[in-house]
Amino acid sequence: MRYHIVTYGCQMNKNDSERIAAKLEQAKNKPAQKESLADLIIINICSVRQSAINRVHSKVNKIQKQQPKTKIVLTGCILEKDKKRFKELNIAIWPIIDFKIKAKCQSIRHAFIPIMTGCNNFCAYCAVPYTRGREKSRPAQEIIKEIKSLIKQGYEEITLLGQNVNSYLSPKDKTNFPNLLKMINQLEGKFKINFLTSHPKDMSDQLIKVISQSKKVSKQIHLPVQSGDNQILKKMNRGYTITKYRNLIKKTRQAIPQAEISTDIIVGFPGETQKQFQNTVKLVKQIKFKQIYTSAYSSRPGTAATKLKDDVHSSEKKKRKRIILNMIK
Repeated sequence: MRYHIVTYGCQMNKNDSERIAAKLEQAKNKPAQKESLADLIIINICSVRQSAINRVHSKVNKIQKQQPKTKIVLTGCILEKDKKRFKELNIAIWPIIDFKIKAKCQSIRHAFIPIMTGCNNFCAYCAVPYTRGREKSRPAQEIIKEIKSLIKQGYEEITLLGQNVNSYLSPKDKTNFPNLLKMINQLEGKFKINFLTSHPKDMSDQLIKVISQSKKVSKQIHLPVQSGDNQILKKMNRGYTITKYRNLIKKTRQAIPQAEISTDIIVGFPGETQKQFQNTVKLVKQIKFKQIYTSAYSSRPGTAATKLKDDVHSSEKKKRKRIILNMIK
């Protein structure tokens, strides 16, 4: 059988797709040279935003019209209500691929290693806790063994993945994330360590110290702030204030002068006034982020934010998004 995988969303989803490809090829399936030649199309979904699900519906409709004999399977972050809708369209649903399946890496230079999945934070706008479940960490020794194997194969860059890597905790020996980084940094070989994604409320002094002292750990640090206004952060259930975030950035840059800090920002969250948006603009000017990943808020049924009135017009959201993006050019 010839397969084709379509991936939406974050690097976690991309890694899941690589592991799906490995499992399919273990069963003697082969990748199709292009989508139109596939007998099986797997669509790996990120349903954090409703707009993403709408895009998937359009994709499914197009495939069913143009390739009626092709089997379609959905996997990834899918809410129960979306599973029901897709099943009504005669679409099969696969569970998220197991950690034990090793990814079919697309590059000999760079490997992505999931160290945990799920999330316990329940940010008001996010569906991850409902689709991937609560946090579940892999045993530290299992991760180390996999990385040793990759280093022997010649990989030069290792990226550790998790919805919130800062809260990683090995289920067997209770190794935390800073100590896991230490263990990896001590491995022999010439390679670089990256990680995604950190939550500001869990960025500890211990982690900052380990990053500063570890030669192999990248000094590129992604710390999603999401908003520069305290009231909006509280509505988002982010668990920190702007003062705490600023202090965290100051502490990080003092310990790691060469740190390059990137962030995520959501504009147009329910109730966000012009003044509150300007607080975000002010923060961006102060922090001087290396990179900003900006998105316009879209309501996601099942999340806490759906109880709030989505009262910022789409045109205003686009305008605010453009303003933030233009600040880093």
